[in-house]
Amino acid sequence: MDSIDYEILRHLQLNAKTSMKELASYVHLSAPAVAERVKKLEEQNVIEGYHTKINLKSLNRSIVAIILFKSSDCKKLSQFCHSHPDVLECYRVAGEISYIVKIATTSIETLEEFIDQAMPYGTPSTNIVLSGYESNPLSLKEIES
Repeated sequence: MDSIDYEILRHLQLNAKTSMKELASYVHLSAPAVAERVKKLEEQNVIEGYHTKINLKSLNRSIVAIILFKSSDCKKLSQFCHSHPDVLECYRVAGEISYIVKIATTSIETLEEFIDQAMPYGTPSTNIVLSGYESNPLSLKEIES
């Protein structure tokens, strides 16, 4: 990978729908050359996919919570989270906590139901998100050096 590849990745992180023509103008190459580079980045699994950001409030999922679990059954907790429609993210981590789960749900009542259903698999500590922001795209310039 060279500096042009990193620049392409940076622009795609900012907007995955950026056209090849636009990318080409940013990196001063032709659109076919940029398309070939993007294709190679996809084939090398540097680019794993393209994603859509969804407004959770528009889907009536305005209650977002981060739940930390001291798991008593990691496998069953993982299976439960994987199958639950409110779970956005689930991470198995090392340390005192064994899982971090992020959910988006419709109400405090449905949050409570999720916690009750998950309790057989571990001890939860629930944190309701009041506000936040998404981080800036990965600083690829730092990785490049």
